[in-house]
Order: sequence, then C-alpha cells, then structure tokens
Amino acid sequence: MAVSVYQLPLQVRLNDTTTFGNFYIGANRQLVELLQGATEACAFFWSAEPAGKSHLLQAVCHVAQPSFYLPLSDWQRLAPAILEGLEQFSIVCLDDVHAIAGRAEWEIQLFHLFNRIRDSSGHLYISARTAPPQLGIKLPDLLSRLSWGPVFHLQPLDDAQKIQALQMRSIQRGLEMSDEVASYLLNHYPRDMHSLFAILDKLDDASLQAQRRLSIPFIKTRL
Repeated sequence: MAVSVYQLPLQVRLNDTTTFGNFYIGANRQLVELLQGATEACAFFWSAEPAGKSHLLQAVCHVAQPSFYLPLSDWQRLAPAILEGLEQFSIVCLDDVHAIAGRAEWEIQLFHLFNRIRDSSGHLYISARTAPPQLGIKLPDLLSRLSWGPVFHLQPLDDAQKIQALQMRSIQRGLEMSDEVASYLLNHYPRDMHSLFAILDKLDDASLQAQRRLSIPFIKTRL
C-alpha cells in the first residue's frame, strides 16, 4: 500500500534511507517497538546528541498512513498555523520541538493540536534535544501535555555498536566491512552516525567505480 505523506509548501521530503530496517536499535528497543506498533497515543523522546531522532520519526511516516512529518527546526520558514488541521492524519511526527520553545504563538498552536489529536484518537510523536522539563516551554498546560505519554531518552550508540551499525549498513549495500576498517573510520573521522553514514555513501560509490573492496589503504586514497 502506498504511503500517504502530506507535503508542505517548503517541500519536506522523507529520506529514503530513514527506515526501521536500517536503524541500529542498540539500547532503544522499547522506543522502537512503540513507534513501529503505534502502541501509544503520544510519545516524546529526546537526546542531546545526534542519535537518530529524525531517522525514527521519518521511519514512522514511511510505514504509517496517512502520516505527517514536520521538522520544527524550520519554524522560521513557517507560520504556527501550519499545525492547524493536522489531526486529520492518523500519525503526526514533530521533530525538534525545542526549536519553538518559548515562542508563544507556536506553543499555543501546539497545545491545541495535542487536544485535537486526543479527541480524534490519533497519534502524536515528538522529538527534542532535552527532556520536557528542560525545554523552556512557557505554557504550563503544554508542558504537562508533553509528558502525557512515555518519555524516552534516546540512547546513543557506544563504539562497539557504532561499528556494528556501520557493518549492518554496509551489508545492506552489498559491501563487506571488516572490524579493522570500521574501527579506522571511527577513530579518524567524525564519530556521529550521520557523518559516518555520509562517509559510507562516498565509499560505496568509490568502491563501485573502482571495483575495489573496502580496505584502509583504499579509504586513505578516497577520503
């Protein structure tokens, strides 16, 4: 069945690679299973580090219908009224809610959205860089609603898990990555998974063009 995702005027597009199938779960199984099954009407998850918040929210929208993904980090390009009517979607995913904390009109609109989604028996999943009490939300009723459902601290991967995540993504691309190569990338390049996966994209293209396997000497010539 085709996924129906509302497209905003700013042309939000879901990344094709942000699926549950290529998300390395690590210590986040409970959250991932909740999102996969839409078992809660509302859930909030946070991490100060890049740990896959946007990936998970977009993954929800890849499998849910109808769904709506909105990165609130783009709030300056939008108007708070964009939140009106979103209760028509069965699942609404709001990314980076910290970006609108303290902005009165946005907070009021989000408060009303919570109420409308509850009344329509929909689902609302939210991510941020901090837990609700540290967001800086000024509207008390909105702050309480952010904790209506489960609140999760999205756990970043440790080094061993990052190596496994790189190898998992490599296998999905038809590449073989040894522990030695994965450790080399982890120790010589930015260590967040977004950057490491971007490097893997470059290596995938380079390996295909050169018909070479991934090795440390090959990587040194390409990066």
